[in-house]
Amino acid sequence: ALQVPVTDYSYEDCQLAMAEGQIRLPVDTCLLEFAKLVRSLGLKRVNSEKLLQDYGKRARELQGQRPSLEDFAQFLELPVSGELRHMFALFDENEDHSMDVREFVIAFSVVCRPAKTLDTIRLAFQMFEAEEDGAITENELMCILRTALGVGELRVSRLFRAIDEEDSGKITFGKRFSNECKRFPALSFSPSPVHIFCFTFFQDCRCLYEFISEYLHGLDA
Repeated sequence: ALQVPVTDYSYEDCQLAMAEGQIRLPVDTCLLEFAKLVRSLGLKRVNSEKLLQDYGKRARELQGQRPSLEDFAQFLELPVSGELRHMFALFDENEDHSMDVREFVIAFSVVCRPAKTLDTIRLAFQMFEAEEDGAITENELMCILRTALGVGELRVSRLFRAIDEEDSGKITFGKRFSNECKRFPALSFSPSPVHIFCFTFFQDCRCLYEFISEYLHGLDA
């Protein structure tokens, strides 16, 4: 009646909206748009945690392969639809009709548990890590931070070298990275309705970003 435009954003979308600016999907896509597609495709369910772990396990088994739209539909066990094409396009950074499904899983983790930054990072490590030693490379760390934290402009070389004390060219989640993150209480809070409202993914990302910045500043000292 008032002819005022409205949106169909949910309470969870509002949480993600507060997180925007620190989170960035590939090609700078709006996270709210991704969250709406997740809902419209029926991906976010009561058992999203179990579904997320299943996605993570199967994404790891792909070992960095870049599936097509049809492969992605099969991965999600969904038919090809307009919404699915739209979601696929969000991650087709190279515009070569392929995507890295691990980036989808990381974004899906953000949508499902916006107050659990460290859990998202841990899952990302599990998908990228080498099977023989559970380690990731510098480029893989950059991809993880870019997708999960939206710090694509951050140069990770010095950070990587600081964690990689043995100069092996690889790091693990448990090697200083996670230990240093535990210095920030916001990364370890148990989510509750009040906590989710007050300590969103934005605050968690800011804490981790401050940790990274502090680490790099210390290296210059």
